[in-house]
Amino acid sequence: MDTRNVDPLPTHLSGDFAHLSSCRDIDQCYERLNKIEEGTYGIVYRARDLHTNEIVALKHLKLTQERNGFPITSLREIHTLLLAKHPNIINVREISVGRSLNSIYIVMDYMEHDLRTLMESMGPAARFQPSEVKSLMLQLCSAVAHLHANWIVHRDLKTSNLLMANGGALRVADFGLARKYSSPLGHMTGLVVTLWYRAPELLLGAKGYSTAVDMWSLGCIFAELFVHKPFWQGRGEIDQIGKIFAAIGVPTQESWPGFDSLPNAKMFRFSQRPDSDSQYGLTSRLRGCAGVTGSALDLMRRMLTLDPRQRITAEEALNHPYFAEVPPPKHPSMFPTWPSKASS
Repeated sequence: MDTRNVDPLPTHLSGDFAHLSSCRDIDQCYERLNKIEEGTYGIVYRARDLHTNEIVALKHLKLTQERNGFPITSLREIHTLLLAKHPNIINVREISVGRSLNSIYIVMDYMEHDLRTLMESMGPAARFQPSEVKSLMLQLCSAVAHLHANWIVHRDLKTSNLLMANGGALRVADFGLARKYSSPLGHMTGLVVTLWYRAPELLLGAKGYSTAVDMWSLGCIFAELFVHKPFWQGRGEIDQIGKIFAAIGVPTQESWPGFDSLPNAKMFRFSQRPDSDSQYGLTSRLRGCAGVTGSALDLMRRMLTLDPRQRITAEEALNHPYFAEVPPPKHPSMFPTWPSKASS
């Protein structure tokens, strides 16, 4: 068996944890203030460091139902976050253990917002300014370029997994589906990425895929920053791919060689490529949104290219003319502040 492409089990993490401090008792180090959210694998709290008075985020990992040891999703998240230190990736401060072996916490920097909740609270009349969209995308592309340069694919990029501080600093979070990979990539599970941000090769059943799946998600996020709602809201995989093809066009052997050999390709029958100015096209959907220039549309289309081999990389995206044109990206310190739901 070739183990190069099997999802790694980071069971020997002592070297990775060597630079982290650790509390013997979480309750002696932190005061939990309120619960921010609860997910499948953990509960996140806003907390106060009793020694420094700093506000932090505590993620209490759910281990009580585990019969096969430490959950792989939590191992991946911790391992990846320790490997991928970057200003736009959420920072792990320490791993702390409570009074039992079932009480393990990831202590992270506290961020006031997740991008999805923030956009919902802003309302249609208070969308991000063009310079703010550009700043957020620049930060996001920088983080993803760093991940890919370190052979990490995130596999669940979406606005609810992007955290933002009052002051405009954006950080990628939630690495439960992330994994290290090697070259060649080989087969990986296709059950990744939230549906509305899932690349067409995944929807068509590809078993081997690349970091291009993250770039498709970035294209969806880019469009969402302009319209303030998920761009394609499919009710299932068939509906999702139908919405994508209606907006971008049905692939051909010329535009995406070999697409028809993917397992689910024969399930879809679409007769023609729509006009770019139809009600489903990108241009029409984004018409009237401030900041949607020709360069912005070009970058978005290159992120949302159907053929993953032709999709732009994060490193290439950082050098796209969109980021150099007027207005320049707003510095994070110049962003406005918004009330934080997580602080209530």
